[in-house]
Amino acid sequence: MKAYWTKRFKNEGMIWGDQPSKTAEIAKQLFEQYEARKILVPGGGYGRNTKLFSASDFEVDAIEISEEAIHIAKEWDKKTHFYHGSVFEMPFSFELYDAIYCYDVIHLFLAEERKLLIDKCFNQLKENGYLFFTCFSELEDDFGKGNQVEENTFESKPGKIVHYFTEEDLKHHFKEGHIIETGIVEDTLYYSSGDIRKYYLRYIFVKK
Repeated sequence: MKAYWTKRFKNEGMIWGDQPSKTAEIAKQLFEQYEARKILVPGGGYGRNTKLFSASDFEVDAIEISEEAIHIAKEWDKKTHFYHGSVFEMPFSFELYDAIYCYDVIHLFLAEERKLLIDKCFNQLKENGYLFFTCFSELEDDFGKGNQVEENTFESKPGKIVHYFTEEDLKHHFKEGHIIETGIVEDTLYYSSGDIRKYYLRYIFVKK
């Protein structure tokens, strides 16, 4: 996976443009409502979403597996502190966070790793902290395409798997926490290649 993302960021730069996801706007409002100030962003990429938070005076740390992405991020979002490494290598410091925003990372793994990611994120939260996760839904046009490797999980490209979440499935993944809100967002991405694509992303907001 590291090689895949390093190659993509090297060849395509700011792959998904410079505007944050609609889900980041929703998370920002919820974090403000629940008075979360120090946040962690696993899979921070090149800072497309982290900059929304850091520019709004949140204290932001991010984790990113691609050094190419971090190189771009340091020029684009100078306020966020980026750790280089896998989300499965958390913790990178002894910090605990008020909230975690995890955009479109969890659907890239098989069931065992998805559970591990959630557990690690819960462990990075302060008591009564919050998780905000986004993921692909079963409403995507690509749902069901490729070789099925687990239930609702397909190898969309060689070496790249995608799990598509129903609402029931997403809630089941986070059953150890207190689920405050779930929703679905039509999110439009403007690729650096000039392509425009709409995604139907599920999100979940959970209290530890």
